[in-house]
Amino acid sequence: MTSRHLALLATGGSLALLLGALAFQHVGGLAPCKMCIWQRWPHAAAVLLGAVFLLAGWRPALLMAALAALVTAGIGAFHAGVEQGWWEGPTTCTSGPVGNLSAEELMDQILTAPLVRCDEIAWSLAGISMAGWNAILSMVLVIVWLMAARRG
Repeated sequence: MTSRHLALLATGGSLALLLGALAFQHVGGLAPCKMCIWQRWPHAAAVLLGAVFLLAGWRPALLMAALAALVTAGIGAFHAGVEQGWWEGPTTCTSGPVGNLSAEELMDQILTAPLVRCDEIAWSLAGISMAGWNAILSMVLVIVWLMAARRG
């Protein structure tokens, strides 16, 4: 396979993982936790970097995309460890902007917001959570990105 074919495969892999996460959220009704959202950003970066390489041929994008895949793999592995109780995860929560909400609207938002914990497994396949699968598949993508970078 050429560098371009490998880059297309890795770009498609990150795009598929990102779209899969969005489908679980919007079609499957599984609200993401804070760390789930963190894992999405590097995939988006890898897709953009892959597009830069595929459209402009800018080779440094391949190594940058490999780094993005490595970052999401690391976050996924950390998240899987939190789910298994091997270590503690973040204790903070996140919310949207509340500056222009009335007290009643703010209270309604608080009471209706889904409680999504980072230490609970929402879905798994073969005993591996979504975070674990992201870590595994993202490491495969790191290898594909690096193979693309090595090919001249």
